[in-house]
Amino acid sequence: MNPGAGEAPPPPETADECADAPCGQGSYRRGGPQVYVVEDDAPLRRSLERLLRSEGLDVRSYASGAEFFEEAADLPPGCVLTDLNMPGMDGLELIRRVTGWRLPFAAILITGHGAVATAVEAMKAGARDFIEKPVQPETLLKAVRSALAAGLARSRDDRPAHRHALESLTPRERQVLRGVLNGLTNKAMARDLGISPRTVEIYRAGVMAKMGAATLSDLVRLTFQAGLYEAALREAADRLPTDGRPQRLQ
Repeated sequence: MNPGAGEAPPPPETADECADAPCGQGSYRRGGPQVYVVEDDAPLRRSLERLLRSEGLDVRSYASGAEFFEEAADLPPGCVLTDLNMPGMDGLELIRRVTGWRLPFAAILITGHGAVATAVEAMKAGARDFIEKPVQPETLLKAVRSALAAGLARSRDDRPAHRHALESLTPRERQVLRGVLNGLTNKAMARDLGISPRTVEIYRAGVMAKMGAATLSDLVRLTFQAGLYEAALREAADRLPTDGRPQRLQ
């Protein structure tokens, strides 16, 4: 029987149909992992959909946060992949609402390259992870799989190892870590600590080596996912060097 004029079209069933489906529609294989893409840029949204579906993931897409929240309460648990910069509700506000409303979604934020301060805000807001532009397919898929398969449990299991790494930092390294988490540049940290930018770089390299981080983004991610953000800031403040140098990191 043909659907009536007022009835919604049936959900697409093939990858090709899904790629051309309007926002809010996607594949519906029962029991499959659910990924919700919230992205106002249509070409990028379609590109993300194709990549995720090529890995066998079920995807629904939305052109805005408002559109996503029209359905959010009725959606099965999964992963929300959202861009930071969108008109109206941006990605940070979307994540804050997901967290505040206790919705069953692990959120991943797509940010600009090197936007450490924004990444920190995203993790504070409750993001599971963040991905820097330009988006690398392998990085995105790894983050999505981790969010779907492990939730927060794996990161919590890693807390003892990361806490041991934090405790191995020197007082000055803790201050530099604190500056990184606050989004400060090397020059700003050097000015506040009364040392040279080159010395800050050396301390930062030591922090990353001890924490097992390959990039600054990794450092932020590891610190938050291990539940160490507040501890890192607190210990940096509690264990300031007493060498008479100015200490103005807040």
